[in-house]
Amino acid sequence: MMRQIFFAAAALLCLASAAPAAEVGDDGLHKEPWFTLTFRDVADDIEAARADGKRLALVFEQRGCIYCRQMHEEVLADPAVADYIAANFHVVQYNLFGDEEVTDLDGSTLAEKTAARRWRVVFTPTILFMPESAPSEGTAGDAAVATMPGAFGKQTFLHMFQWVREKGYQGEEHFQKYHARKLAEAGATIESSQ
Repeated sequence: MMRQIFFAAAALLCLASAAPAAEVGDDGLHKEPWFTLTFRDVADDIEAARADGKRLALVFEQRGCIYCRQMHEEVLADPAVADYIAANFHVVQYNLFGDEEVTDLDGSTLAEKTAARRWRVVFTPTILFMPESAPSEGTAGDAAVATMPGAFGKQTFLHMFQWVREKGYQGEEHFQKYHARKLAEAGATIESSQ
């Protein structure tokens, strides 16, 4: 009997300490409570993030995307990952096939799905990391300082956000070398981070 009580208590403790699962919205996309809701004006969003001492990341997802679900359920459900991103980034969600209006850096207004094509986003999830300041011309796709196409393991995912926050894209250390160094410092390997 004591054994059953112990296992039941352990199971409840595990459930209580897990991050809440992201809810799915009417558009079929997972919604994190810390995602930033905006009017999707990229220049304004860059400046709003900067005013908050953060960077802007645009995440493209689509209804039914198994890799998007994996990102939310396995990566963003980890409080260490979610807390770091929420503290350092405004994350604005876009629907790869959506019709919501977007204002690009050059002032063009277009639907999310048209912006995705214009910014060369062809896979979900894809995350575009925006520069610290909004350029006055060009597109968000051209201005992105880094792009993360696809679902990755927790460490790779977190390291990409850290690399962007630390402005690694301006230095000599390529992201892959940064990632390998961070894993070595933590005593892990690339294979174990997947």
